[in-house]
Amino acid sequence: MAEWKCAGLVLLVLATTMAIAEARTIIVGGSENWRYGYNYTDWALKNSPFFINDKLVFQYGPPHNVYLLPNLYSYLKCDFRGAALLAGPSNGAGNGFEVVLNQYRLYYFASSSDKDCSDGLMKFFAFPLPRWQ
Repeated sequence: MAEWKCAGLVLLVLATTMAIAEARTIIVGGSENWRYGYNYTDWALKNSPFFINDKLVFQYGPPHNVYLLPNLYSYLKCDFRGAALLAGPSNGAGNGFEVVLNQYRLYYFASSSDKDCSDGLMKFFAFPLPRWQ
């Protein structure tokens, strides 16, 4: 009887570990999506921590886009020189555009459309943590 209890406990621990290790799919901005006038820095703080292999989904319409900025300076100054365009204005329709946080590093995201970034709202950073397995 004790062997069955031990086996049950092992299965429970494994199931819990697997649930913790499962990657999340997160819609950036939640029901607000990726749009002008919403504070994504606050959103990121409320939805963190992010983990390795979590997927961020950007859903939006023109004229917005999604850039990956190269460093903190670029992020703070909304300097898109050296930034990588991840998704253009038409890529956010339907199911949106997906970014997998597959590296242990800082990701700086922003939209370059008009004053999206410079108004300080349409940008955020994510630092994915390793998952416990």
